[in-house]
Amino acid sequence: MFYDHPAIRPIKDLLLDPEISEIMINGPKQLFVERKGRMESLPARFADDRVLHMLVNRMLEPTGRSVSSASPYADFRLPDGSRVNVTIPPVALNGPTVTIRKFTGHLKKIEDLIKLGTLSKRMAYFLCAGVKGRLNIIFSGATGTGKTTTLGILSRHIPSSERIIAIEDTAELQLQQEHVIRLECRQPNQEGKGAVDMSQLVLNSLRMRPTRIIVGEIRGAEAIDMLQAIATGHDGCLAVLHASSPVDAISRLEMMALSRGLMLPLWAIHKQIGAAIDLIVQHEFLPDGTRKITRIAEVCGVRDDRIVIRDVFEYRRTGAGEDRREIGKWLCHGSESGAVERCRRRGAEIPPEVLGVDQDES
Repeated sequence: MFYDHPAIRPIKDLLLDPEISEIMINGPKQLFVERKGRMESLPARFADDRVLHMLVNRMLEPTGRSVSSASPYADFRLPDGSRVNVTIPPVALNGPTVTIRKFTGHLKKIEDLIKLGTLSKRMAYFLCAGVKGRLNIIFSGATGTGKTTTLGILSRHIPSSERIIAIEDTAELQLQQEHVIRLECRQPNQEGKGAVDMSQLVLNSLRMRPTRIIVGEIRGAEAIDMLQAIATGHDGCLAVLHASSPVDAISRLEMMALSRGLMLPLWAIHKQIGAAIDLIVQHEFLPDGTRKITRIAEVCGVRDDRIVIRDVFEYRRTGAGEDRREIGKWLCHGSESGAVERCRRRGAEIPPEVLGVDQDES
């Protein structure tokens, strides 16, 4: 068993603790965990770098990947789906550094996110209808805010009759449909050859007769490939993007499209983004340790050479309780784009009460 190996035993209880969502080992003498959204320091569990290297090597062994002074970091996943980053000297000055983002297997349905307070029932209905109605949705937010978890849960609403191509840098998504093709990027070998990046996989996926394309994380030149895939009829795409707001998400898409080096004017890139993306779902990690979807914004096309974004739902903070937990509410501003009509044409009705405009009482 993986967890009973001598090298894994120092952190076995942390890996199996359902209350811990992240494990951070900063060299042999420092250990932190995230428990219920709070950062917590724990006693060191490794005598020296050698013992910590044993843990690193054992975790890497099944993956076929390795780390060395020439290639001092690696991303991979554990057998349970948890995502791991390992960084070693000379890059990591504190000694081998291990960051484990545990797989949230207890979050399986949209109702689980509602119970956690991640989003409201109306927002959940709207997003589920958007996935069924083949809207193109970007899940935006900082690291660890729950973007991939939300995407994975909403992907359950893709009909089982569709062919899904999931493209990831490090395979992490747990898709439930039967007809799923999973593609994973490949790192270069020690000679620096053989790499397969996200852009290549997105282009290759277009030749695989996809009904849906899911991109685990847009990081660079693959942004323009995804936009062009949508423009050529591959709608219903879902993708993750690191950004601090819907506006920043659009800016990042622009920069990544420009980084491809194509001689395209900015207005042409704006037009492509405005036509391709339907919704941006913004995630945030709040000061009280909770994760929430704070905005669902619709992309309403281009006006005066600028991409127009409008909030459909917005989380409004109103204060904090005695336990220092944030108090707030979600407001709906209604929808003005053609997203609702597109969903209706594809059999995903959105009742008027779901998008009924709330009165701002502030």
